[in-house]
Order: sequence, then C-alpha cells, then structure tokens
Amino acid sequence: MIYYKTAEEIELIRESSLLVARALAEVAKIIRPGVSALDLDKIADEFIRDHAAVPAFKGYGGFPNALCISPNEQVVHGIPTSTPFKDGEIISVDCGVLKNGFYGDSAYTFAIGEVKEDVLKLMRVTKESLYKGIEMAVAGKRLGDISFAVQSHCEKEGYGVVRELVGHGLGKSLHEAPEVPNFGKRGSGLKLQEGLVIAIEPMVNMGTKNVKHGTDGWTITTADKQPSAHFEHTIAVQKGKADILSSFVFVEEVLKQRNEIIV
Repeated sequence: MIYYKTAEEIELIRESSLLVARALAEVAKIIRPGVSALDLDKIADEFIRDHAAVPAFKGYGGFPNALCISPNEQVVHGIPTSTPFKDGEIISVDCGVLKNGFYGDSAYTFAIGEVKEDVLKLMRVTKESLYKGIEMAVAGKRLGDISFAVQSHCEKEGYGVVRELVGHGLGKSLHEAPEVPNFGKRGSGLKLQEGLVIAIEPMVNMGTKNVKHGTDGWTITTADKQPSAHFEHTIAVQKGKADILSSFVFVEEVLKQRNEIIV
C-alpha cells in the first residue's frame, strides 16, 4: 500500500529531514582522524533529542545506535564502535529522525584527511548518481526511470551498484512502499504521482556489486573488500521537478569552513 502525502504532511517530513541535515552537520564539525564512530553517534543522538525529536534508527529492529556508520568497505548499517578513524578513510553516515509523527532520512559519505583520488571519484560519481535519480523523480515518470538513471551513471564508470539494498518510501513509517532500487529498466515500474515521498539512496561499490552480511546481523560489506560510497536524500515527487526535503547544504558549509574535501 502506497500512502501519498498531503502538502501539510510533506512539510512535516521536510522538518524532520532538515533536522537530519543539521544533525549530519554536527557530525561534520567533529569528524577527523582520531575521532570514533561512537563519538559521532553521541553528538547526533543528543542533538536530535535537544530538538524535540528521537533518533529513528535507535531500537529499530534492535539496532543499538542513533547513526549507521559504515567505514570504507562497509556499505551500510555499520554499528558505531570506539575504533578511531584514520587518515585516508571514507565514512558513510546515515541518520534518521522521528519528529511530529513523521520520519526524515538522509546519508552522507565523508572523506577523512587525504583520501586517494580513485576513492574520491567513487564518492563523486555516487553523489552525482543520486541527483541523476532525483531528476527522474517527477510526476508521470516511472520508478524504473530513477533506478536506471542511478545504475547507468555508475556502471559507465565501472562501479558495482548494490542490488540487495534499496531506497524506500517514508512518512509515518521509516520504511514504506515502494522500494526504490538503484538498478532497473527505463519506463518500468510504478508510475510516479505527486505526493509520493521516497528516500533515494545509491550504494555504490568500487569493485563488485556483491555484498556480504556481517555476523552482527546488521553490517553489510563489499564482497571484495573494496570501498563503497552512499548518499541519500528524502524527496517528494512533484510535476516538473522533485522537491528535495533533506539537504547537504549544512554539512558542506561546515566542511568548507574546515577546508575539508567536498566531492
């Protein structure tokens, strides 16, 4: 069952999504070599609660933390640890909140210090593919148009697009119908209508598209141990142009101030 959102509901989802964006900016302020994923998790958890919301992921299906933090070859759903980040790593940070009965969800991959150029390119192409997908998220198009846009942009660079994990609808639930794959056929699938709110989230690997499931029941890693990048926006389908409800502006303002890499 797909729940199309009213204009009022979309504004509530925007409020939640922008709180996610600001929580990710708090992460951006402190992420550097020597800091741990648990440090980031604590900052985000407190920030979200200070703004009259709750971390969406904490307790979801038994997940123990506010953030999913996935370094290097981890694709998604990494459980934060106390291991300090090292120079040259990339770190995917996925955050969700629940505020006023509605969810927001977004993810950003950070470069820590001096990251190899081929890994920066993976990040850059993954982020570009997100926006290629968003360009297709307009009324009258089909779900497969989003999926094809992401897949074709990444695969022409030789990257592996993860199949087992997908984007999703969201609203009063964190995961609603429809699923939003990052691979697919143009012109196929659900016809997009105004009021559909979805999270588009390319998960793209340097090498093989294949992944492994960790023994902790959560962490997904690349099968060949090569790096993976992940970017995510929550958007509302409209006529002509999608409405991006989350934002990378706050994160990238912080990174710019710190002279950190922005892909």
